[in-house]
Amino acid sequence: MEEADQSNDSCHVSVMPDEIVEWVSGCKPKVVIDGTFGGGGHSRRMIDEIESLELVIGLDRDPAVVRRDDDDAIDRLSVFLASYEQAAKALAACEVDHADAMVLDLGLSSDQLADRERGFSFQFDGPLDLRFDPENGIPASEWLARQSEKAIADAIYQFGEERYSRRIAREVIAAAKRREPVRTVHQMSDICRRCVPRSKNHDIHPATRTFQALRIVVNDELGILTRTLQAAPDWLSVGGRMVVISFHSLEDRIVKQAFREDDRWNILTKKPLRPTDAEVAANPRARSAKLRIAERCD
Repeated sequence: MEEADQSNDSCHVSVMPDEIVEWVSGCKPKVVIDGTFGGGGHSRRMIDEIESLELVIGLDRDPAVVRRDDDDAIDRLSVFLASYEQAAKALAACEVDHADAMVLDLGLSSDQLADRERGFSFQFDGPLDLRFDPENGIPASEWLARQSEKAIADAIYQFGEERYSRRIAREVIAAAKRREPVRTVHQMSDICRRCVPRSKNHDIHPATRTFQALRIVVNDELGILTRTLQAAPDWLSVGGRMVVISFHSLEDRIVKQAFREDDRWNILTKKPLRPTDAEVAANPRARSAKLRIAERCD
């Protein structure tokens, strides 16, 4: 784990920032962990608007992570290149015993979608990588090359909830047998386009669910989220708040179950909060966001 470099070129618009500030400020925090720092939007808003706040500890797995370098913010901000699963190490590095709140925004940032070398967006061709940290793990193309047809189909169905996962897996294996292994975004997109019938909802690209599944697999996203929610009560002070924005049903289910099944959590949102119509109009990527909050019990 190392401190992140500084940069100012983020184009990401944070999701539900008003709600984040409102719910985090409710516990009058001195220390907050921003586990998905990204462009720093949530951290910036919290530093600007929460009077009690003395320190934000930002974590992000992406080496291209952006750190705001305002003079006011720098004194109260420490950012580390690390998974939010490593929050305990970040607390120790800052010589802090506990945080008073932890914020997770589980969506992709606009900066990642704009990166042609990562393969997150269908708009650009490039390597089928999909890793948040290109220096660790294996790219999605290599993962596909190592798996059986059944393993590929099962992963796409489980993590992408794609009904046509078996067709897609069959085509991936057939391409490999033709010595044309799937290595690029356009190759994978073309396979999905051929295998997934055009739906009534034309807004959903036929490759969306498959790319989601591959991204989840190569980054161990659900595993990290599950382990983090199990450990997070140990990182928070009594009365501290866990604030999580999820963007698809698999993530939301994990968050909901973790809050319900662990007696150390007191659930503050019986139903997930949703972005306002005005926010969705201004930032369409916010439309599927769900916000859940729980409080650390004594």
